[in-house]
Amino acid sequence: MTVTDAHTSPEDTTRSELVADLERTLDGRWHELREYIRAHMDRDDLLPDPSLGIEDARDVTFAHLRELADLDFAAAGFRPEHGGTGDVGGAITAIEMLGYADLSLMVKAGVQWGLFGGAIENLGTARHHDAYVADLISLDLLGCFAMTETGHGSNVQALQTTATYDPATQEFVIDSPTPSARKDYIGGGARDARVAAVFAQLITAGPNDSEPTGQGVHCFVVPIRDEAGADLPGVTTSDCGVKGGLAGVDNGRIVFDHVRVPRANLLNKYADVEPDGTYTSPIENSNRRFFTMLGTLIRGRISVAATGGSAARKALTIATRYAEQRRQFDAPDSDTEMLVMDYRVHQRKLLPLIAKSYALQFAQNEVTAELHELQSGPEPSLEDKAFAARQRQLESAAAGLKAMSTWHASHAINVCREACGGAGYLAANQLSTMRGDIDVFTTFEGDNTVLTQLVGKELLTAYADDVQGLSTVGLARFVAGMARDVFLEKSAARQVVQTLLNSSDEDLEKSDLTNRGTQLRLFRGREEHLLRTAATRMRRATGDDADPFEVYNSAQDHILKVASAHTERVVLEAFIEAIDDVDSPETKELLWKVCDLYVYSALENDLGWFLMHRFVSVERAKSIRRGVNDLCEELRPHARTLVDAFGVPEALLKTEMMA
Repeated sequence: MTVTDAHTSPEDTTRSELVADLERTLDGRWHELREYIRAHMDRDDLLPDPSLGIEDARDVTFAHLRELADLDFAAAGFRPEHGGTGDVGGAITAIEMLGYADLSLMVKAGVQWGLFGGAIENLGTARHHDAYVADLISLDLLGCFAMTETGHGSNVQALQTTATYDPATQEFVIDSPTPSARKDYIGGGARDARVAAVFAQLITAGPNDSEPTGQGVHCFVVPIRDEAGADLPGVTTSDCGVKGGLAGVDNGRIVFDHVRVPRANLLNKYADVEPDGTYTSPIENSNRRFFTMLGTLIRGRISVAATGGSAARKALTIATRYAEQRRQFDAPDSDTEMLVMDYRVHQRKLLPLIAKSYALQFAQNEVTAELHELQSGPEPSLEDKAFAARQRQLESAAAGLKAMSTWHASHAINVCREACGGAGYLAANQLSTMRGDIDVFTTFEGDNTVLTQLVGKELLTAYADDVQGLSTVGLARFVAGMARDVFLEKSAARQVVQTLLNSSDEDLEKSDLTNRGTQLRLFRGREEHLLRTAATRMRRATGDDADPFEVYNSAQDHILKVASAHTERVVLEAFIEAIDDVDSPETKELLWKVCDLYVYSALENDLGWFLMHRFVSVERAKSIRRGVNDLCEELRPHARTLVDAFGVPEALLKTEMMA
C-alpha cells in the first residue's frame, strides 16, 4: 500500500499506484521473478562501456556472466531430474530482463544456458544430462552452439559439416569438407567455449548397408579447446573480430579436420547409432525427425523476441523521459520554451511505439507461458498428437512474434535515437550503442523474412498431415482447397474476443471504429482475405507442367503479407485478453486507450491495403489518421506513467543528457 508523506501529493500517489498496477499487468505470471531480478540489476556497472576494446569488453561481459551463474535462474531452464529447477518460463523471463542492461550479456547467457544448454537438455538423454547439465549451469563447462556455417544459415538441412561413424573405433569423425562448411559467427567460438554442440550431417554404414548412408543433420558434443584455451588437435578456431555491436560477445569460426569423438557424444534423444553402425530412430520419417529436433530448440527464438521487446521498452523510456524535460522554441503565452513531448509530431513518434510495446509484451507473455507448459511438464510421447499440434502452433507463434518484436525493436530504438537529437548519438546516452547491439536481432535465431514465410506456410497448410512430403505444387493444390477452413480453425476466437465480435456490426463501414469488435473484424477480415487470395494465386499458378519453385516463389510477397497480418491480429487479441484480466478501473481505462492507439496506428500503417481492397472508405481512412492524433493527445499526460510501468531499473537508465 502506498503511503502519502509530507512531500508526496495525492496526485503523485495515484500516479505511483497506477504505475505499479500497470507494471504488474505487464509483468504477468513471473512478476515476482522480475522484481527479484530488478533488485539485482539496479546497478549501472552492468551497462556496456563502448570505450572498451573488444577483449576488455569480453572480459567484463564474462565477469557479469559469472555473477549471473550465482543467481537462481540459471538452473531454471532445466528439468529437476536433470539438475535444474524446471521453470522454463522463468528462464525466458530472466533472459528477457537482461535486455534492460547489456545485450552482450543477454547473448552470452542465451548461448550458454539457452542454446548450448538447450541442445543438451532437449536433444540429449540421461547420459548427457548426467555428464553436462550441472557443470554448464555453474559455468564449469563453457559451451557454444555450432549450427551456422559460412555457406548455410537459414537452410539448416543443407549444412555441410559431416559426422561419419567409424564402427572400428566406435567414434564419429567430425569434418569440415569444404570452406563453406566452416562454422561461422558462433557465440563463444572465438575465445570462451571449451565444448561445442555441433550440428552435422550424420553418415553411417551398418552391417546391412552396401554403402555409407546420409541420415541428415544431427547434433554432437565436440570438445574444441583444452582448459588453457588452446585449440584441441584437429580443431582450428578464429575470431570474427569487431562487429557492428555486441562487443562483449566473442563470435568465432570453427573448422574441424577429422576430429574424433566417442559414439556417446551423439545427442541421441531422437536417433542413435549402434556400435556396429546401424542407425535407429523412433521417428521414421526423416523430415519429421529433423523438424521435431529443431522444434525443441525454440527457446532461443522466444528469448530473442522477448529481449528485443525489453530493449525497445528501455529505449522508449529514455526517449520519453528526455522529451519531458527537453525544451525547444517559445511556448504560446509563456515565458518558457515548449517541452518537446508537447509537439504532436513528437507524440506521433513515440506514443504509437509505446502502445505497440505494450501489445507485444502481452503477446510475449502468452508465448512464454505456453513454452513453459510444454517444456516443464512430463516428457510427452512422440505419438502424442495433441502435444505435437500445440508444439507446431507454438513454433509458428514464436516465429511471427520474433520477427515482429525484433523489427519493432530495431525501428523503435532508431526512432528514439533520432528523437533525442545529437544527444541521442552520444555513447553516454546509451541509444547509439543499443542501436548497434539490437541490429543483428533481426537476423539471428532465424532471419525475420524467413521466419515470416514459415508463419505464412503454417497458415496455408496448418501443418496438416496431408501436406507432409508434398512437393510445392502438391502443397499449392492442397492449399487451394483448404485455405478458408484452415483460417477458420486456426483463428477460433477466445471467449472475450468472440463477445466483442458479436457486439459489432458486420458492415464495417457502418460500424463504429472505436468499437473493439469492429477493430477485430478489420484485422481478421484482412487476414482471411489475404489467406484466401494467396491460395487462389497459388492455385492459378499450378498445372501439370508447373515448376515447384516458381509456384512458391511467385507468391512469396503474398505469403509474407498473410503472415504479418496474422501476427498483428494475434498480438491484438493477446492485448484484449490482458485488459480483460485487469481489476482496476483506472488501469483498464488507460490500457483500453493504449490498445486503441495500437489498433489505429496499425491500420494507419497499412491504409494503402485497406483502401485498395475497399475495407475502408476514404472518409474512414481520414478518421483513422485523426484517431491517431486524438489518441496521442489523450495519452500525452500519461506518457511518463506508461514508460515508468515498463519497470526498467533506474540505474540502467543512466544517461548524461538527463544527469
